Amino acid sequence: MNTLAKILDRLEAHYGKQQASWPTDPYGFLVWWYCGYPQSDDRCSKGWASLTTHSGISPEELLAAAPTKLAAALRPGGMVPELRAQRLKELAMRVKHQFAGDLQSALIGSIAQARKALKTFHSISDPGADRILLFSGLSPVVAVPSNNPHVLVRILYGPESENYGRVYKEAQSAIAAETPEILEARQRAFLLLKIHGQEVCKRQNPKCDECPVKNSCRYFAGQLRGRGKAARAPGSRR
Repeated sequence: MNTLAKILDRLEAHYGKQQASWPTDPYGFLVWWYCGYPQSDDRCSKGWASLTTHSGISPEELLAAAPTKLAAALRPGGMVPELRAQRLKELAMRVKHQFAGDLQSALIGSIAQARKALKTFHSISDPGADRILLFSGLSPVVAVPSNNPHVLVRILYGPESENYGRVYKEAQSAIAAETPEILEARQRAFLLLKIHGQEVCKRQNPKCDECPVKNSCRYFAGQLRGRGKAARAPGSRR
């Protein structure tokens, strides 16, 4: 039987050990998140690199920066830099006045309350809140890559549902059942599933023939059966 542990080991053998490429403290993550749009690791990182070259990111520094300066710094991160500059101003204002300048300390305690607080920030829903809590070290919650919840579902169960929430919960349940409730194990699962979804198990046109875990994947097994039926169909070439 192919367990999640074995699947993750194979992914790690293929991709190598993974590390977070984003700031892991809650405030830093939110700044990074608003540095790109539409959000992706690449766009957010480009915007972050430009912003941190031209400005500090503390609440006081962002509040003091001219909106036009912030927008210009954010432009490498993609669309609507003026709106993203406004989001940074709003973030800085809230963290300074509502959270006494220390968002991480304000989130210590009840995970339900921490998740609720994080979801009050623009564009942060359950997947984003889970990711922040896990990588900031606040809790070994089960986080699933928001753009790739289908990856684990495909491997374990076959083709995913069109219902995003259902797919996310299925992946979350599988990780919760088969990984220790410790930060390192659940961060590792997140990072490996994330890169696999980016590189091979894409939502559209996955590169199944290149997959390092294809022999353990129910989705791929279904693809093989489909090819076999097509090859045996009347009038098909042999």
